[in-house]
Amino acid sequence: MELKDIQKRMRECIAGSGIPQKEIAVKIGVSAQTVSKYMRADVFPALDTFAKLCAVLDVSSNYVLGLSDY
Repeated sequence: MELKDIQKRMRECIAGSGIPQKEIAVKIGVSAQTVSKYMRADVFPALDTFAKLCAVLDVSSNYVLGLSDY
């Protein structure tokens, strides 16, 4: 799986969560602009932030990384 595919899955998880980007940002300790950059695929979160993001979205990091299909 390529980075663009991982970013696509991450965007889909954020969009499908129903959680406003501002709320996600607060919960993972970044600015709302940073979450917006994740959605535009301008940047990818640091590993610790990625782990927090997966926890907030209640999604498996293995799914986002393409290591599992669920």
